[in-house]
Amino acid sequence: MRMDDHRVPVFPLYNETGVHGFLENTRYPKPGDPNPEVRIGVVAPAGGAVVWADFDQKADQYFGMPYWRPDGQALWIQWMNRGQDTLRIYAMDLANGSKKEVYLENQKTWIDLDDQGGRLQFLASGKGFILQSDQDGWDNLYLHGMDGVLQSRITNDRFWSTSIMHVDETKKRVWFTARRENSARTDYYVASFDGKMMQRLTFGEYTHRVQSSPGASYFVTTYSNASEPDRMAVVDAKGKFVRELGGGRGASFDKYIMARTEIVRVPSEDGLYQLPVRITWPLDYDPTKKYPVMINIYGGPNAGTVRDGWQLNGTQQWWAKEGLIQVAMDHRASGHFGKNGINYMHRSLGQWELKDWITIVKWLHTKGADPARVGIAGFSYGGYMTCMALTAGADYFTHGLAGGSVTDWQLYDTHYTERFMDTPAENPEGYKQGSVMTHAGKYKGLLRIYHGTMDDNVHMQNSMQLVKKLQESRRHFEFMVYPGGRHGWPGAQMAHSTNENNMFIYRNLLKKEMPADFMR
Repeated sequence: MRMDDHRVPVFPLYNETGVHGFLENTRYPKPGDPNPEVRIGVVAPAGGAVVWADFDQKADQYFGMPYWRPDGQALWIQWMNRGQDTLRIYAMDLANGSKKEVYLENQKTWIDLDDQGGRLQFLASGKGFILQSDQDGWDNLYLHGMDGVLQSRITNDRFWSTSIMHVDETKKRVWFTARRENSARTDYYVASFDGKMMQRLTFGEYTHRVQSSPGASYFVTTYSNASEPDRMAVVDAKGKFVRELGGGRGASFDKYIMARTEIVRVPSEDGLYQLPVRITWPLDYDPTKKYPVMINIYGGPNAGTVRDGWQLNGTQQWWAKEGLIQVAMDHRASGHFGKNGINYMHRSLGQWELKDWITIVKWLHTKGADPARVGIAGFSYGGYMTCMALTAGADYFTHGLAGGSVTDWQLYDTHYTERFMDTPAENPEGYKQGSVMTHAGKYKGLLRIYHGTMDDNVHMQNSMQLVKKLQESRRHFEFMVYPGGRHGWPGAQMAHSTNENNMFIYRNLLKKEMPADFMR
């Protein structure tokens, strides 16, 4: 690929090092800005002339990961328009660069660009390919001929996070993992090419991490849920349990006093969804008492964090001992409810997430959560949603830790932002309502903002504009910068950031000083 970004605006990042410091100027297109001009070409390993694919490099377009046809005689190229609602796959002639369309997909909202090469898998014989698409609202598999003509739907169900593990052309079977039985769990399935047979091969109410044998005659699964530690077993191709290999529950496991973790579902306000929540309760939990809450979130489209698998660590147990209710929660657009749920976020980032989370917080109030001590923390998109929670949702969220935050979608990049929001010119009201600055007048409680000064993903400009807005309205907040930090920072700065966040939790939610040993 040849990328010409001379028309893309430059964004300066300041570094404080030395006497004079310096600027790192980077090309960064923000929503509505010109994108790089891209060409795709093919050249022999020995060198020579480049054959360029027949695309107009001046066009507003994106290219996904290309695929070599199995016989090596053509390159298949994924093309997408600037609006990201049309996907075309072209076969490029290696001799002259001409192209022929083999696949077309349109959606009313958007199509995710495949930059990892997972959308399409060729059959080993070269007689067709299996395509993964969420065009019907779920993540299903489709069998196509090499001419692009659809031959059959392999799956037609409420699958999500589908991942092909093995394909057998002789048996006309495909083995894959997906979430279906429970959106917080992953299972292993086999289906026939013609779509007439589909079987779940894994068992029980567990999340399964599967390793398939080379011919898929057997598989090894590591399985667990929120209350049961990992176990490992061998299972055959019919789903018959062969033998257990071992487990994480040692002889002394039951002697330990550990906080209870569970997955619950809370009905959305409109009754359309059962929103998943993962809760670790305090060790001394008594539903008649009031406890502080710490919610850790990310929140972006198809970026749910609630999984029904074994997760145990010392930090989690420490906070439970200190009396903190620890929560992870997902909204309707987090992926638990397929593309149909995610589509709610089209042209409205920040709105449905907060609406569903407020519903969950109201439910937590009935389970012992102290309404005066509801904390929320996140980084990047999670930082954005934390800022939104302490402004637009300030009647329900009282304390926030916002790191590396987007605060206005006009300040982020073209490809991610426009996929969901379109351009500011096309969707001015969506950008307005999705901006933290719009809701800053509702701010109350206490927000701690922190950012790396050289963040080249989410520019510190985002936090600085919010800081100025809060200063102009004479609101109290906390602010910390990490000099030289990118979108995250290692070493001593990371240790400092962790300690500062812990101190915030102790002082504001637990209402006591942090133990001195935390600072060592």
